[in-house]
Amino acid sequence: MTMTADGKRSTGTATAVAAAVVVRAEDAEHVPLPHGGGFTLLTDGGPLGANRLALGPGAAGARPHFHSHSAELFHVLAGTVEFRLDGAVETVGAGGTVLVPPGLPHAFGATADGPAELLAVLGPAVERFEYFRTLGRVQHGLQSFDDLLPEQDRYDVHFVDRAR
Repeated sequence: MTMTADGKRSTGTATAVAAAVVVRAEDAEHVPLPHGGGFTLLTDGGPLGANRLALGPGAAGARPHFHSHSAELFHVLAGTVEFRLDGAVETVGAGGTVLVPPGLPHAFGATADGPAELLAVLGPAVERFEYFRTLGRVQHGLQSFDDLLPEQDRYDVHFVDRAR
């Protein structure tokens, strides 16, 4: 339970406190992935969107894509992540940060030597929680990746070498 700026109590998955957003760990939605990892959805829309992503050893985090309007920041919390940044490969360990500007094709995944966790922040944000839920269903074979193709503009996730 959180107190708002006017002294009222507030509950829910995210609470506004004097223009701030507070998401408690127990209130964050978790979208499981088949390799034992998953997305923890933190904030959606507004100035920033954020999620925490846990990846199993060697698991892909994202196919090659770019964002037309948003920059994306990745902070590696644990393990090692291999980033493909417009053709260049960068391996980044825990504590490292990668900032991807709008328009730059990128992809990433955990290295084979162990699991990895990272914090991903997109700004300005696009409401993408449903995108992550869909990715979870795709990873579990419950939905086709092709279902995301018509939604590339909506989520500002433009897949490289994929038809619209």
